[in-house]
Amino acid sequence: MTDPISDYLTRLRNAIRANHRVVEIPASNIKKGITKILFEKGYILNYKFEENNLQGNIKIALKYHPANKQNAIRSLTRVSKPGLRQYSGHANLPRVMNGLGIAIISTSQGLMTDKEARNLNIGGEVICYIS
Repeated sequence: MTDPISDYLTRLRNAIRANHRVVEIPASNIKKGITKILFEKGYILNYKFEENNLQGNIKIALKYHPANKQNAIRSLTRVSKPGLRQYSGHANLPRVMNGLGIAIISTSQGLMTDKEARNLNIGGEVICYIS
């Protein structure tokens, strides 16, 4: 696998389209960080890290609105790819849907959202957009 983050986002996207309640994804530290941000921002219902083998798994419970059965995540877009990395300074950090969505940024202080990086005046690699 050449791009594990794209695989992570694709597994989430496929589970949402198939209306699954839980999706299981192979774990890594960056995937764990993205999962924690998704939970903190209310895009997923819950998550669990399982360390049953060398790599481990992440179980993610997807969040659906009870009235219209739509998922909380509308779109997942990978921005920085292995072939073309996308970096942004603190002054040029992207705004997703004019602040309604989030951009996940990999900074020298760890993974964080675009709003947090803007408040700390640090830039970094733009990993993905979530709305």
